[in-house]
Amino acid sequence: MATARLTTTLCGLSLPSPVLAASGTFGYGVEFENLVDWRWIGGFVVKGLSREPIAGNPPPRLWETASGMINSVGLQNIGVRAFVRDKLPGIRRLGVAAFANVFGYCVDDYLEVLRVLEDAEGLAGYELNVSCPNTRHGGIYFSSDPGLLANLVAAARRVARRPLIVKLSPNVASIAPLAKAAEESGADALSLINTLIALAVDARSRRPRLGAGFGGLSGPAIKPVALRFVWEAVQAVRVPVVGIGGIASGEDAAEFLVAGARAVEVGTANFWDPNATARIARQLDRFLAGQGVRHVSEIVGTLRLEPNRDEQENCHNR
Repeated sequence: MATARLTTTLCGLSLPSPVLAASGTFGYGVEFENLVDWRWIGGFVVKGLSREPIAGNPPPRLWETASGMINSVGLQNIGVRAFVRDKLPGIRRLGVAAFANVFGYCVDDYLEVLRVLEDAEGLAGYELNVSCPNTRHGGIYFSSDPGLLANLVAAARRVARRPLIVKLSPNVASIAPLAKAAEESGADALSLINTLIALAVDARSRRPRLGAGFGGLSGPAIKPVALRFVWEAVQAVRVPVVGIGGIASGEDAAEFLVAGARAVEVGTANFWDPNATARIARQLDRFLAGQGVRHVSEIVGTLRLEPNRDEQENCHNR
């Protein structure tokens, strides 16, 4: 059982731990039923749901990199109606906070998924995956345009009664305008980062390593980038921020909390250790105890980062 030291609140929800499992790495949750020590997990996010089933990208879909992984699964999923019918009853039996990750290629796609989920019981909230191209606006990504993002979040807010978390992409020049747009349009929280666009090449065949060419880089290699984005988002908004990116240990999780995140999501680590989310929560508890911290909230946002802007500019130009 998670200790009282780890209890937290996210979007008005009381959670036993600030450590959750991230979308795309934890299936629909029910597949992990007998693999995970659920007593330590704060919650989980199911893999992305669309209005219709999606078969995903051609194989190969995964490629291991130095300290990370590139995936090109292609948002494969069974569709929201099959999810409600076949997966949600099992999720309810788990007794753990479950968030539905929702995506689409136009605003109507997102809203239809949300409407179906709103009529079902057993979910704690939603996480909007906005790292998709808006096909009705020339393929511009929701995650890179504050106006498109604001319109999407505002429309979703009108439909969703449950808490609404917006998952932001790192594939942008600046995260602050997007974080603010999501907050001002009704997001209850932000989660970041999603994967970094990446490419793996086979020099012998002169072909990409993945069937779809490009993929999303995740794992320990992206943790420093994720920490930077989380810190910048925390400075820009007042809603809670959930940190994601390369978390493989309890101390990794603590770094995100120190940077200002209220909770974290564990992703790629679940691929090599199905019990990673629970393990990391236990490690975080031991780390806090070793630091003499009575409650996890005591370390949230304690990072003091005041860079000299002249030095920072010079560094960036080297």
